[in-house]
Amino acid sequence: MQRITISLDDDLMASIDSFMENGGYLSRSEAIRDLTRAGIAQHVVPIDLSEHCVAAVVYVYDHESRDLPKRLTQTFHDHHELSLATFHVHLDRQSCMEVTMLRGAGREVRHFAEHVIAERGVRHGRIVLVPTPSAHNEAA
Repeated sequence: MQRITISLDDDLMASIDSFMENGGYLSRSEAIRDLTRAGIAQHVVPIDLSEHCVAAVVYVYDHESRDLPKRLTQTFHDHHELSLATFHVHLDRQSCMEVTMLRGAGREVRHFAEHVIAERGVRHGRIVLVPTPSAHNEAA
């Protein structure tokens, strides 16, 4: 294990201390190690996109954006083989959040999820890909 010295502003240190307390960490080092692992994992493609996966796609959109709900519905119908389910929440008078579960070949799932997030009127989006055995391997 290596020791390093870093400088953090007071607000960031307060956030780490709060994270540490809420998470039941016994030391700042443990909390910072977990936060670092999570940050690295978030920026690394966790799966081989040629393999099968499941994905959660979380996105917030303006439901008043011109024809966006209709376009999203049509997009999901056009890719019914990837789409498993969608959970829809009304956040306020204009904003909706959906969590959609997808399953299929990693490259196709990622491409489709990125297409949904890129739709005009979608404000925020995130994709979480999780590797799974292919349907062929599951049957074997």
